[in-house]
Amino acid sequence: MSDFIVNIDESNAARLLIEESHNRPVVVDFWAHWCEPCKVLMPLLEKIANEYQGAFLLAKVNADEQQMIAQQFGVRSLPTVMVIQNGQPVDGFSGAQPEAQVREMLEKYLPKPWDGLLQLAQEAIEQENFAQALTPLRQAWEESGKLYEITVVYVHALIECLRLDEAEAILNDIRMADQDTTYEQLCAQLEIKLEAAKSPEIEALERQLVANPDDLDVQYQLAVQYTDAGQFKNAMENFVAILCRDLEHGDGATKKLLLDTIASLGKGDPLAALYQRRLYSLLH
Repeated sequence: MSDFIVNIDESNAARLLIEESHNRPVVVDFWAHWCEPCKVLMPLLEKIANEYQGAFLLAKVNADEQQMIAQQFGVRSLPTVMVIQNGQPVDGFSGAQPEAQVREMLEKYLPKPWDGLLQLAQEAIEQENFAQALTPLRQAWEESGKLYEITVVYVHALIECLRLDEAEAILNDIRMADQDTTYEQLCAQLEIKLEAAKSPEIEALERQLVANPDDLDVQYQLAVQYTDAGQFKNAMENFVAILCRDLEHGDGATKKLLLDTIASLGKGDPLAALYQRRLYSLLH
């Protein structure tokens, strides 16, 4: 036995099945020597328990020897597996099950690799420090395969940080099936922020640039306004476009502002990394 695989009897049942379940999920396997399916299921559960290295406790109960415990849990057939959390059975099954199905059930109750990142982000959000929350949120979002419940928190933080073009791009990619009331609320928040960002200065400069696309000074002023409005992608795209045509535009002011914008997004930011690479390619 180990710290995450134990045999249960009446001397340790209350402590390991009930009390321990307040600290981590307890997976109880009721089995017997005569039960052939048990001989298939138990090695599978032990393998998974060893993989997770203590994220859950595998508690093995010999139903023939511990009949009182089996009766207390209402076991009627073997093998029976139960998941106990906070002192209560929350899931389980009877009979042998395919490995994929067993894993699918267990994963619902096990800590995710990105839970720590979400905790860091939540602490920052509670202090209304949305900028600090962005990096752990982005990591959790990417590591989770862009789970919807993380996506909406990430988009909310982007909106609060006025990173509106990024928030808009993510919202546009959310599939129809996930477009619930939270999605609609985020779209409304984004629309309000976008309207507020449409300053007369930006609109006037956009018109000037359309009329004279070769005017790098106008394009520079527009990029500065985009930065002030939180439209960082638009800003950096225009800075790069200027540098493609004049690497020393404004006696180096354009290059400096692009670097400042990249730095403001923070280390590890994918948008910052993208434009850092583009600037590097221009310089070399």
